Amino acid sequence: MRKSFGALSDIRILDLTQMLAGPYATMVLADQGAEIIKIEPPAGDVTRGGRHAGDTEPLSTYFQSINRNKRSVCLDLKSEQGREIFKTLCKEADAVVENFRAGVMDRLGLSYEVLSEINPRLVYGSLRGFGDRRTGPSPYVNWPAFDVVAQAMGGMMAITGAEPGGMPTKVGPGVGDTIPGLMLAFGVLAAIHNARRTGLGQFVDVSMVDAILSICERAVWQHTAEGLVPGPEGNHHPFLCPFGIFPAADGHVALAAHDQGFFDVLCRELDLQALARDVRFSSKGKRADNRRLLIPLIGQHTRKFTKAELTARLGGRMPFGPVMNVLDIVSDPHFKARDMIVEVEHPGGEPARIAGVPVKMTLTPGAVLTRSPFLGEHTAEVLRSIGMSAPEIRSALDRKVAHIENEVSPEQIPAGLAT
Repeated sequence: MRKSFGALSDIRILDLTQMLAGPYATMVLADQGAEIIKIEPPAGDVTRGGRHAGDTEPLSTYFQSINRNKRSVCLDLKSEQGREIFKTLCKEADAVVENFRAGVMDRLGLSYEVLSEINPRLVYGSLRGFGDRRTGPSPYVNWPAFDVVAQAMGGMMAITGAEPGGMPTKVGPGVGDTIPGLMLAFGVLAAIHNARRTGLGQFVDVSMVDAILSICERAVWQHTAEGLVPGPEGNHHPFLCPFGIFPAADGHVALAAHDQGFFDVLCRELDLQALARDVRFSSKGKRADNRRLLIPLIGQHTRKFTKAELTARLGGRMPFGPVMNVLDIVSDPHFKARDMIVEVEHPGGEPARIAGVPVKMTLTPGAVLTRSPFLGEHTAEVLRSIGMSAPEIRSALDRKVAHIENEVSPEQIPAGLAT
């Protein structure tokens, strides 16, 4: 049985999402205790397959990272039986979430309109590259999209990179997926809150490119207010200085000393009295106007010190931090104290390390309690909960799961499959 915990323990969501964006949305809800029932096709989520050294087929480390705390039910929605079971599950669900291309659920006979007839309070969350016709028709509504497309068309790449006119630069992590995922999680929660007040669910639509544009808001208002078309900003701020990345003897550091008090600290701790007295840098406005002069002058001094030495001089005295890679992060006391690197059971070897829960609560703390589920691991358990008998459940089990049951001993069957 599922262990109940967290602020969202009374919420049940049917999760049809795959890849990164949608599963990330439901992961952040699962981390706060929402019951996420991951509905997977017979082949499973495509990210289950191993891609990296040490991965195993049932649970890749990628899949582990974004599907923890969830339960897996294997249903073939292309079959009449699978669709009927899914409709029954919808009767007691707060929300359905999917990230298929436009029209897929409609063609399956499982559109929002069909499901809302079954459960009027059901929230239907949708995440696609360019949104859904229900909230605003886009000429690109049928286009597929991934992270790189969202970053490109949402305006992020245009302002990311080293030099104006240079090659557009993709942000390293898949923010074109994860940011829309966060917005979908917020939208679904908001709609559930409203449904509990009014008894009426609704369609929640998140476009990946819209989500990226929304966080590039500065480019929009700069264009409005100043007529600018902002370009790549490199590692420094377009109108605050010093505010960015500076060299160290063994790497780089980030610092923000644009305000006078912080600039005074920087100059004092790095023995930059000459800069402090220089009339060209005597105010925030002058530092911004002369940033192309100031940035290399500061860099000449920061590169004399290691990251540890700069941390000793500047850490805690001004906005400052060393540029850290994952080796630095996993050994850093902050991330250990904040439980931001957690271990989950991983088949066939050592536990998998994944990122922890960033939203901390004192009364109802979130947590990573369980590894990601095996394909169909909880099918029998969930189907029993809606009144299906053992023979009905056996007939509904995916062939791949049924094969597992026939070929292995009972103690080897993942919990929840035995009927």
